[in-house]
Amino acid sequence: MSVATAPTAKGTAFMDEVVQATPNGYRLRHCLQCGTCGGSCPNGPDMDYTPRGLFALIAANEREKVLSANTMWFCVSCYLCTVRCPKQVPITETMYTLKEIAFRERQYGGTDAAALARTFTDLLEKYGRSYELGLASRFYLLNKPTSLLQMGPMGLAMMSRGRMTFIPTKIRGTAQLRAIIHKAKELGD
Repeated sequence: MSVATAPTAKGTAFMDEVVQATPNGYRLRHCLQCGTCGGSCPNGPDMDYTPRGLFALIAANEREKVLSANTMWFCVSCYLCTVRCPKQVPITETMYTLKEIAFRERQYGGTDAAALARTFTDLLEKYGRSYELGLASRFYLLNKPTSLLQMGPMGLAMMSRGRMTFIPTKIRGTAQLRAIIHKAKELGD
């Protein structure tokens, strides 16, 4: 657990941390609690808390509740919430910040999202794009080997319809992509 800093006049220590780590994060302090974000979210019904609820918890310094929630892991980065926010709160970027904090503090128990995200980013770094068969097989082999057999019929159906291939395709310029990712990791440290 990290050492908490003293809260500022306009927020809690956790709010300050999230605001500071998020591009244009100061806008989070302007959240109206209108609910537009949750109403816009395609995964809102599956979230422990809508983004609005999560932001209220951040403001209340409920760090453990926020980091143990599935909300940021269910964010699909469609930016619909961000585009519709009347106060231009960087909602999607805030979800990324919360994921980073949860990764750093190993607060992602109860969800497979961290392992799936790690598998996805490894494939992205290697091929420059997601590779469905590789993503599913690697994730399930490493995290849920018994579930892999249950996924077989769906995988075969997807392959028969041309929705999934055996061989990954690389984008052009994967060396440049790797250089960008490497530089981003350097800057992040």
